[in-house]
Amino acid sequence: MKRFALILALVMALAAGFGCAKKQKVEEPAYDDGGASELNAAIQQITDGRIYFAFDKYAILPEGKQVLTTKAELMKKYPNIRVRIEGNCDERGTQEYNLALGERRAKAAYDFLAALGVNKNQMETLSYGKENPAVQGSGEAVWQQNRRDDFRVVSQ
Repeated sequence: MKRFALILALVMALAAGFGCAKKQKVEEPAYDDGGASELNAAIQQITDGRIYFAFDKYAILPEGKQVLTTKAELMKKYPNIRVRIEGNCDERGTQEYNLALGERRAKAAYDFLAALGVNKNQMETLSYGKENPAVQGSGEAVWQQNRRDDFRVVSQ
């Protein structure tokens, strides 16, 4: 009986030593989203940057040229992105006049992007005139923020 207990204790000790193998740490590969996060960042950058205009003008200001140059690089990198350039005006002027001015502002950005090599099929223009203010109210500080082009990604 003593032998049996000794053998049983020995078997259990060996089983405990061999039964609990160390777990190996397995390195999981980094998650690859197929470039989706990079594309989403590009889309965000395209839609975030507005360009602004002087009163009653549609010439692109130097700051706007920098913003458009960044957009052009991204649009050329991602040729499936299609963008709508939306021209806007402040509240002064007639509806008809502001629709025409908004269209000229959107077209100015369109032409600038095309000159930088963006495919014209990636862009479309739309004028809201004074109907889509970014900021409500009156006064130069408000009007300045409403004289702008917005950029919307319509497909990717």
